Amino acid sequence: MERPENNFTPILLGSDFNAYGFARAFFEITGRRVKAIAGTELAPTRYSKIVEVETIPGFSEDPVFMESMREIAKRYENADEKIILLAMGDGYAELISKHKEELSKTFVCPYIDYDLLKQLNNKERFYEICDKYDLPYPATKIVTKQDHENGGSIKSPFDFPVALKPADSVEWLDIHFEGRKKAFRIKTQAELDDIIGKIYDNGYTSDLILQDFIPGDDSNMRVVNAYVDQNHHVKMMCLGHPLLEDPAPSAIGNYVAILPEYNDDIYQTVKNFLESIEYTGFANFDMKYDERDGKFKLFEINIRQGRSSFFVTLNGYSLAKWVVDDYVDNTLADKETVYANDVDDNRKLWLGVPVRVFKKYARDNDEKKTALKLIKEGHYGLTAFYDQDENLKRTLLLAWMNHNYVKNFRKFFKENKG
Repeated sequence: MERPENNFTPILLGSDFNAYGFARAFFEITGRRVKAIAGTELAPTRYSKIVEVETIPGFSEDPVFMESMREIAKRYENADEKIILLAMGDGYAELISKHKEELSKTFVCPYIDYDLLKQLNNKERFYEICDKYDLPYPATKIVTKQDHENGGSIKSPFDFPVALKPADSVEWLDIHFEGRKKAFRIKTQAELDDIIGKIYDNGYTSDLILQDFIPGDDSNMRVVNAYVDQNHHVKMMCLGHPLLEDPAPSAIGNYVAILPEYNDDIYQTVKNFLESIEYTGFANFDMKYDERDGKFKLFEINIRQGRSSFFVTLNGYSLAKWVVDDYVDNTLADKETVYANDVDDNRKLWLGVPVRVFKKYARDNDEKKTALKLIKEGHYGLTAFYDQDENLKRTLLLAWMNHNYVKNFRKFFKENKG
């Protein structure tokens, strides 16, 4: 529903699914088209009537980022409304945090300081913080570039398969080679040696995280999105139970089906952690249930809402509303924490793939039965499919995207699950 007074303007940095989902949330509050700025215009926001994307080549990195933001700031220097700056990806979140002092002269920047971000964004340092706050995470070995350059095989202390991923997710965005993945599930020592070699030989310099692989499929995963106000108090938490992940190498770890769930132990653990470190803004946690010891083990924290975070808005907890209530209306300070999905009556299934893909590839279990019931009842939604943003070009584009999902699942699903 449109607000009686739209005394703020959001600016989204990015043009992906995350950006489109956030734009939907703002559009439903204001009824106005939402501004996004990005290095390139990606498919989810293309041909949209609710998102206006301004593209600036090289915008995702300094010095172009700050040179551009200084020019953009001039457009709003006399504005009598709040201008909210929100990152849709890790790189943009880091850039806002890095330049927060200067950007905050013009924009509302609901992000932590850069020193804390560098600790949390790096998985190696994040696990050190987990040790400090007694947060469970998978058994881990750190692999360095020097380990690789010293020659010889880097032995895994864990039985195969093992997980391997970059400690620095932002640096990883610029690393490219055949077989590159967001994260690797490695089955043999020879494969481990080969992948580590390719990673460092193609320019990556930071550490790698080698981990004990927690058994079980996608349905053992959980994801938490939280909002922490400017006084470092958690105001909203929403837990999701992923039922399916994208199997394509470039997208491994991206959820494509999430069923809302409630778990007070997870909520209180995450809440206590975020408030203890005096966090600010959106946070996103990935974790997996380890049936060997009955614990949910953290993989990482993202200093932003998750790529699949539209499942939060879909279930009635609009992501846009929290930041507006906090920084524009100033109504959050005295409100208690909202723990989403404490009742099952109004749950909606979020999908990032066509229904037929979910039906075919999601594991058969009780949660899938619940999801299929919600689909049958029409209680589900997809980020990019919005009845207020329909036109021929966008319809054809979304049909093409769905076709690619079907093709990728057919090609990669067995390969990555075998």
